[in-house]
Amino acid sequence: MRLRHTLAPLGASLILLTSACSGGGGGAPGDDGEDAPQGAGSAAEAQRIAEDLLSDMELKDKVGQLLVLTVSGTTPEVDSQAIEDYRPGGFIYFPENLESAGQIAALSNGLQERAADTGAGVPLFLGIDQEQGLVARLPIGARFPDAMAVGATGDPDQARTLARTTADELAALGINLDYAPVADVNSQADNPVIGVRSFGSDPDSVSEMAVAEAEAFQKSGVVPVAKHFPGHGDTDVDSHTGLPTIDKSREDWEKTDLPPFRAAVDAGVDAIMTAHVVMPQLDDSGAPATLSRDIIGGILRDELGYDGVVTTDALNMEGVRQAHDDGENAVRAILAGADQLLMPPDPKAAVSAVTDAVKEGRISEERLDESVLRILKLKARRGVIGAEPVDPDAAAKAVGSEKDQAAAQKLADTSMTLLRNKGDVLPLADGASVYVTGKGAETIGAELRALGYTLASTFARADATVVGTADARRDSAQQAMVQNALGAGKPVVVIAQGTPYDLSAFPEVDAYLATYSAVEASRVAAARTLAGKVDPAGRLPVDLPGTDLKVGAGLGYRG
Repeated sequence: MRLRHTLAPLGASLILLTSACSGGGGGAPGDDGEDAPQGAGSAAEAQRIAEDLLSDMELKDKVGQLLVLTVSGTTPEVDSQAIEDYRPGGFIYFPENLESAGQIAALSNGLQERAADTGAGVPLFLGIDQEQGLVARLPIGARFPDAMAVGATGDPDQARTLARTTADELAALGINLDYAPVADVNSQADNPVIGVRSFGSDPDSVSEMAVAEAEAFQKSGVVPVAKHFPGHGDTDVDSHTGLPTIDKSREDWEKTDLPPFRAAVDAGVDAIMTAHVVMPQLDDSGAPATLSRDIIGGILRDELGYDGVVTTDALNMEGVRQAHDDGENAVRAILAGADQLLMPPDPKAAVSAVTDAVKEGRISEERLDESVLRILKLKARRGVIGAEPVDPDAAAKAVGSEKDQAAAQKLADTSMTLLRNKGDVLPLADGASVYVTGKGAETIGAELRALGYTLASTFARADATVVGTADARRDSAQQAMVQNALGAGKPVVVIAQGTPYDLSAFPEVDAYLATYSAVEASRVAAARTLAGKVDPAGRLPVDLPGTDLKVGAGLGYRG
């Protein structure tokens, strides 16, 4: 319980910390102001508290602060030994750890209680990948569409609403860090891992949306993590299963991939995640960015001036495990300039390797203290230090409210993008007979029925056919489904629920609606758009190869 003893003489400082106001907590903290983040204190006050805590920490506590481990079960008891053994700085939640609001809140409280009673007693970062859309780990709460749908709205207020709503729900569950927003510019149509997780292919728009989300998270007291530096949007390899190489010039990288991260740094984003990608024009050593001193230490730290927390992407991914063992990867990530080691596959090996590197002088104590101080300072500024346990009963009422669900539906409605409408086949005539098939057919069909349409049992009996797709450019079965529908000789409407790039595969369809997401709200919005209840006001946030459609394209019903 050393932290409680350490904090006793800091009582006044903590009171100031939780009541003072300031801006972002990254490389360029803002001035004190009325629109300050919840639970945020002044940078100077956070610095002093962090330094006091650091001065009382043993080497084991310091190395532990670098670790963010995967939660093992659904109760805190399962991870008690890991907390005792490694004294981690944080944990990350996945769906298998999460059941209900009350259970998640109790898990968060239990983990924090055990951390408070171990070693230096520093509270934990409890994080999650809750980008929304495709990557949403919570089984409860408001489900918003993917980032590309946000980009299609062209409205940064929609990004703020998504982040604020998400942050409020996370905070109610005791989760204080979100690995979002994605700041990657999706310039590669065949990108297998980013796609709709990106706001789009225009660097300026991605910058605006990413900063809007990050600032809203911070103002709601949840740490955002902008990812994946130096950019994962121009690769056709998934770094979970391989090591992508992006061989573009420094000039091209600065024009396309850098702007959102520069904007995030300038805005004082709390944390930035690295990418497991090789960029030979930025570092010719062959090292992935996560292990690159030139990219993290040289570009992100020195050139951009970022002094916030840098976290690796998950260290259990194949993209970072091809040249070194897990312990050596942990050491090299710290030497490169990272502060947090996310999901080391062998925590014991990581701790042992980093500890030995410090004792041998390979990692200087000064370098170790830099990372620990950044982590402690961020915990102080975002109210993690000194936070009270969350109320499991209140959490159940705070998550998934009608207001939050309505906000998600509004974003989905606003994002609908009509890219083809031959002969004004849309909106569908009142009372028309419609055959609905493919991705999302059950939800889309049910909504159309509720809106007064008849659902036909075959192509032949329908006035029009609606086919739901999701990234059909690489799926021959989905392409065949569309061709079969066209063979019936009736108007065919494709609803693309993944990336919008499918249009190039369907040059003959009569209408093409891009939703950028397969969440329920997007499917409901699609049906409402077919019926004319929603005017498709969304605009294309990416260029579509194989077509003449560029960023900003889109058709409406009302001129």
